[in-house]
Amino acid sequence: MFRTILKSKIHGAKVTEANLEYKGSIAIDSDILEAVDIIPNEKVQVVNMNNGVRLETYVIAGKKGSGTITMNGGAARHASVGDKLLIMSYMLLETKDAITYNPKIVFVDDKNKIINKG
Repeated sequence: MFRTILKSKIHGAKVTEANLEYKGSIAIDSDILEAVDIIPNEKVQVVNMNNGVRLETYVIAGKKGSGTITMNGGAARHASVGDKLLIMSYMLLETKDAITYNPKIVFVDDKNKIINKG
């Protein structure tokens, strides 16, 4: 049996821009993506900690070291600059592997710099 397991999580990312006139997605600083093993075009779930909205979109790599977290397209309607987000990706694992898997988790500060890896 396969189970859907948390693979990666960015905790407390602060929205730096919301761009309604873009085709869609969320742009994330490449340094953060690398730390949590999320790649461009990967599906993510985004939870807005300010208003409770949950949505799914795909990732675009933002400029390395920029701290950018940009909500694009329709997703821009669900987050304002300054809102805090949880950004998560999941994967399928067989039960025997899922039991011992440890997700890659990072916590970021108000400038979206990694302050702790969990």
